[in-house]
Amino acid sequence: MKNQIKTILLLGVMSAILVSIGGALGPGYLVLFGVLALAMNLGAYFMSDRIVLAMHHAAEVSPAEAPGLHRMVEDLARRAEIPKPRVYVIPDAQPNAFATGRNPEHGVVAVTEGILQLLSERELRGVLAHEIAHIKNRDILVSTIAAAFASGITWIAHAVSFAGIFGGGQSDEEEGGSPLGGLALAIVAPIAATLVQLGISRSREYMADETGARLCGDPEALASALSKLEHGVAVVPSEAAARPATASLFIVSPLAGGASVLKWFSTHPTTEERVSRLLAMASSERTAPRWTGAVA
Repeated sequence: MKNQIKTILLLGVMSAILVSIGGALGPGYLVLFGVLALAMNLGAYFMSDRIVLAMHHAAEVSPAEAPGLHRMVEDLARRAEIPKPRVYVIPDAQPNAFATGRNPEHGVVAVTEGILQLLSERELRGVLAHEIAHIKNRDILVSTIAAAFASGITWIAHAVSFAGIFGGGQSDEEEGGSPLGGLALAIVAPIAATLVQLGISRSREYMADETGARLCGDPEALASALSKLEHGVAVVPSEAAARPATASLFIVSPLAGGASVLKWFSTHPTTEERVSRLLAMASSERTAPRWTGAVA
């Protein structure tokens, strides 16, 4: 219920931003952009996973192509009591991973080629558990819709600004639609959409870390993976993953230098804080009976 409320609020705010773009152009555009907002809601719900996978050139891999990867995903999904997600690989040297899909029945786990080369099997298992936790917790829909809307609003705002500056488009009798207004729109609308997206991103990472650590039974493995991934993202540039609109989907932000910006502009909590929480979790579990499920 909590995630359903988040989804409704997110769609409402993003729709309001989109309709406001129409209002800034003039009364005649309100209906048009209202219909466009409805279409984007429906499109993001049903197609956002395919859009995000296509943006990052992800390709689905079969169990024959990646048997170890599929075995880990299948085992973790069974422990999470959800259907096995489809498995995709992103042709990118930067080590990272994300999950998408509007519900567990349509779940997808995507990993870069870089993460498969960097992490040990134990660490990779921790990362996959984190991503499957996102699917289990049903917060993938929220972040994927946010990414789709942020990309769409940014594109629309820039297109509208370009048309207003170079093409005009309104008669003298109509109000609004100045070139300066279009330029302001191209700046403000994407920022507003991004801030909404970031507002829900940081808190869901903590929850996925905790749930994922419990799924794999190894908080220290996930903590070690996060430390390696943060260093890997900093030293390995990315062409496929480094997109601001979808940065919140990844287990660590693919945008190099993200830790230096203001915290409330960040898509993720600091890695130091995440690692600290996971190590504290591991320490507390050592004083209690350990979970000992069989590994497939």
